[in-house]
Amino acid sequence: MMVFLDLFLTFFKIGAFTFGGGYAMLPLMQEEVLAHKWMELSSVVNFIAVSESTPGPFAINMATYVGSEVGGEFGIAGSIFGSFCATLGVVLPSFVVILIVAKCFERFKNSFVVKGCMTGLKPAVVGLIGSAIISVALTVFLPSGVSMAGLMASIKDVAFYCYLVIFALCTVLAFKKVHPIIIIILAAVLGIVTGYVL
Repeated sequence: MMVFLDLFLTFFKIGAFTFGGGYAMLPLMQEEVLAHKWMELSSVVNFIAVSESTPGPFAINMATYVGSEVGGEFGIAGSIFGSFCATLGVVLPSFVVILIVAKCFERFKNSFVVKGCMTGLKPAVVGLIGSAIISVALTVFLPSGVSMAGLMASIKDVAFYCYLVIFALCTVLAFKKVHPIIIIILAAVLGIVTGYVL
């Protein structure tokens, strides 16, 4: 039953040491899940898509899913308890920090140190989000690895071109200020169609 404590502590660490929301948590979450051998990289990438398409915050959806998968080896009760442990772990640090910040914000909002911390955190958050984007893109577009052989294997695969078209279409729609729900629905339909065709 140590696995449930491990889930809680791992996701508590992820929640406590990442700033900037779900995307900034993704590199650490991915590293921890793979290090514990809880899921394969392809499963993590697949559930990133599911987490983005379902209601609720991304990090909570990911934590709940990983907890459910890990606890699932102990049956339905284990799956539910695993989800609870992982979700509580990822949410608790933010909850505590927000309570502290809400209590102290008025006193320290003009502090030079606090402003400096916030200024320093912005580029770190951008870097973490960029790392998550690159990691997911490499897994989707170059599943055989980052090498000439991996690139050639991907180029020969019809799915590569389908993914590229979906990515390009969604990028264009995002810059055209199309509502995100339309982009999600369109990407889901295109993904389902290419999944059944290929």
